[in-house]
Amino acid sequence: MALMDFIRKQFIDIIQWTETGDGTLAWRFPMAEMEIQNGASLTVRESQVAVFVNEGQVADVFGPGMYKLTTQTLPVLTYLKNWDKLFESPFKSDVYFFSTRQQLDQKWGTPQPITIRDKDFGAVRLRAFGNYAFRISDPKAFHTNISGTRDIYSVADLDGQLRGLVLQNISNAIAGSGLPFLDLAANQIMFADALAKQLQPEFAKLGIQLDSLTVQSVSLPEELQKILDQKIGMGMVGNDMGKFMQYQTAQAIPRFAEGGGGGSGIAGDAMGLGAGVALGQVLAQNLQAGLQGGTPAAGTAGGAAPAAPVGVKPEDVMATLEKLGELKSKGILTQEEFDAKKAELLKKLV
Repeated sequence: MALMDFIRKQFIDIIQWTETGDGTLAWRFPMAEMEIQNGASLTVRESQVAVFVNEGQVADVFGPGMYKLTTQTLPVLTYLKNWDKLFESPFKSDVYFFSTRQQLDQKWGTPQPITIRDKDFGAVRLRAFGNYAFRISDPKAFHTNISGTRDIYSVADLDGQLRGLVLQNISNAIAGSGLPFLDLAANQIMFADALAKQLQPEFAKLGIQLDSLTVQSVSLPEELQKILDQKIGMGMVGNDMGKFMQYQTAQAIPRFAEGGGGGSGIAGDAMGLGAGVALGQVLAQNLQAGLQGGTPAAGTAGGAAPAAPVGVKPEDVMATLEKLGELKSKGILTQEEFDAKKAELLKKLV
């Protein structure tokens, strides 16, 4: 029996690992109480690293290549075992292979809305999701801190920990960026960059490298989404307050026409219709005031007459015509009203 055990120990003369593509990050070479033959061949393929562990201590690390295992090619292990240069007997050591290729399309998301702190709005609750890619960058740290002595350690085993790190650092990423949350929410690439910058040192502690991260969607509370929509609308009309009032009026008319004016039944419809007519009159006065350089009307049909025109620039007329065209396309102005206003504006250029 002792002779068979000795013969069996001589069989370990080739050490290698062929990945199966099942998301394995770490794999222990099966020793089965056998020893490694002195002068054995170690093959480490591209996107792999082999680590020799002696009595729980990481000894030697081998990158891609083919090696003949001797006391010269195992310097740390040789030192730990106090071998001399003439030692030619088999030796016992655990060998772990680590995959260093990118692990793509790893999902992250917020199962429940999370609360973050923003300098503009205080507390904000949001949902977000996306994906990320990572790889093992420090096999020694990964073995020591994560995989340990397990025969196999997979991406699925690490998934929950990494998702938790992403969620934990969202708030810190927004605070560390120094940017208002609305700017980040409107620019998902900027949001992803801020989050990745926050996560990289946290991933490095585990011996892994965050290669990329995307934010595919940010879902905001309804009231905050309205503010974001309004900010986008402001960007469309610029910083001109008169144009912004026109934009707000144009947005309000359809809501009143749909019955948003309050009340119920015939009374509610009448209130909505009356408010729509009144707002239409205010809109016309605002357009006229903006064209003539005056102050927009004060919200009633009987507002003060606009100031006399100081001078009309062609570009102002063209901008007003464009706004009128948008109102016509939305059904706020009829074709006849548009044509009449167009003719009036063109006369001012003569």
